[in-house]
Amino acid sequence: MPSIMDFPLPQLLNLAAHIGAGIAAICLGMAMLAGAKGTPTHRSRGRLFAALTLAVCGTAIIGNVFFRFVPVFAVLTVLVTYQLLSGWHVVYTKAAGPNRFDALLGVCAAAWTIGLVPVLLAAGDKGGAAPPVIHASLGALAFLLAYDAARWCFPTRWHASLWRVEHIYKLVASLFGMLSAAVGNLVRVGQPWSQLLPSVLGMLAIALFIWRELRLRRRAASAGAHCAVASE
Repeated sequence: MPSIMDFPLPQLLNLAAHIGAGIAAICLGMAMLAGAKGTPTHRSRGRLFAALTLAVCGTAIIGNVFFRFVPVFAVLTVLVTYQLLSGWHVVYTKAAGPNRFDALLGVCAAAWTIGLVPVLLAAGDKGGAAPPVIHASLGALAFLLAYDAARWCFPTRWHASLWRVEHIYKLVASLFGMLSAAVGNLVRVGQPWSQLLPSVLGMLAIALFIWRELRLRRRAASAGAHCAVASE
C-alpha cells in the first residue's frame, strides 16, 4: 500500500477534509447523545451535525469515484447518507408520512446498492473489509429500504407515533456508521469484530433511546388520563 505522502495533492486535501469533518461529526454526535433532546440547542447542533456528516459522505464519494474505490466504504457511504437524509427529513414530515423526497431518496439508494452488490461479490476478500462487515452493512441498508418502502402502506395514524422512533434510529445509526468506518480504516487489531463493535454499541444506544422515548410517552399518557379523571 502506498504511503499517504505519495498521494497527489487533491487526494490529500480531500482526505484531510474527510477526516476533519468525520472527527467533528462524531464528537458533536456523541455530545448530542449526552445532551437534552428537543431543545433549540439540540436542533441547532443537529443542523451542524447534518452538515458535517454530509461533508464526510461527499468527500467519501469523491474519494471513491476519483481516487481509490473501496467497495465496502462505498456501501457505508450510501448507508450513512441514506440514514442521515431520511432521519433528518422525517423531522419535517412527522405525522404526514413519506412524500416525494422519501421516494426519490429510496429509489436512488436502492439503485446504488443494487449496482454495488455484484462489485462486492466479485471483489470477495478484496472488498475492503471482511465478509461479516460487508454483510452487516448491506443487511442494514436492505432493512431500512424495505421498512421505508413499507411506510407507504402504513395507516396515517401510525406516522405520528413512529416518526420520533425513526429519527432516533436513523440519526444514531448514521453516527455509529461513521464510527464503524473510522475503526475499519484506523484499527487493525481484532478485525473484523473491532469494526463491528461500533455497530453493536450503536444498536444498544438506539434501543436505550427508543425505550426512553416510549417510557416518556407512557408517563405523558398516564398524566393526561389522571388530569382527565380529576377534571370530571
